[in-house]
Amino acid sequence: MNITSKGRYALRVMTDLAQHPDDGFISLKTIAERQNVSMKYLEMIVGCLKKAGLVESTRGKEGGYRLGRKADACSVGEILRCTEDTLSPVACIKEGSVDCEKAGACLTLPMWRELDDLVNDYLDKVTLEDLITGKKWN
Repeated sequence: MNITSKGRYALRVMTDLAQHPDDGFISLKTIAERQNVSMKYLEMIVGCLKKAGLVESTRGKEGGYRLGRKADACSVGEILRCTEDTLSPVACIKEGSVDCEKAGACLTLPMWRELDDLVNDYLDKVTLEDLITGKKWN
């Protein structure tokens, strides 16, 4: 499993929005400046987040983005899954299914499946709220 910059930046966008819940809709320019990330790159990322219902947007002078739901209801797992091609530890496992002609004889497959489940279960239990408060790790 390798989380790309797209996934890492998606988490940065979401944590930025979670840290400013009372600011209403926040412009992408503001987020890009605070996170020191290209606005062009963030446009692609927020498109994925919006499609997944993780953010809401509005246009116009007061336009921008805000969380689609409360920070404690947004998991790191769902954020990463909407931006990453896969979170699976090996190429033959994607979204829980196995795509390999050798799966029937593969002695390592059960281990990879269990690792995939562990990673996804963990990431689904970590919320934006956990990230911005840090209480989960204190």
